[in-house]
Amino acid sequence: MFDDYLSWKPFFEVVPMEISDCVEVSELHGARFPRGWNDGEFQNLLLQKGVFGFVARQTNAFFSKPFGGFVLVREAAGEAEILTIAVPEKFGRLGLGWRLMQAGLREATSRGAETMFLEVEAENKAAVTLYGRLGFKKVGERPAYYTGADGRRSSALVMSRVLR
Repeated sequence: MFDDYLSWKPFFEVVPMEISDCVEVSELHGARFPRGWNDGEFQNLLLQKGVFGFVARQTNAFFSKPFGGFVLVREAAGEAEILTIAVPEKFGRLGLGWRLMQAGLREATSRGAETMFLEVEAENKAAVTLYGRLGFKKVGERPAYYTGADGRRSSALVMSRVLR
């Protein structure tokens, strides 16, 4: 029985983001990015036409439903953009980023988007690799675009993927 406990893995379900998720989304965003967005910013975005998101919630937790990440997307005029995505460090390498991105890609396509764009810090190798595996290609670069908590500047890669 103890061996079963050690091999236990969390199971997450990906569901549409709701306004009530914005506090947790904001807390995770603040933990993963140097300049976090507050819950009011997330609420305002989520209320805009064409903006939607998904969250991952653990369904086999014993006492609570731990938050496993989110993606926020905007779709307009046949184009979609990943506004932001984050997964807690403790849940890294479980495929949650992949699943959240897939949900965003499917919904953007169903809303009529033909192309999806995103921006990622060039030094974020895990994210760049994930996006490449999802079919995104680099279409541009913004030098010294991001400023880290230590004041260091880094480039942003602009990537896109055809959806249809």
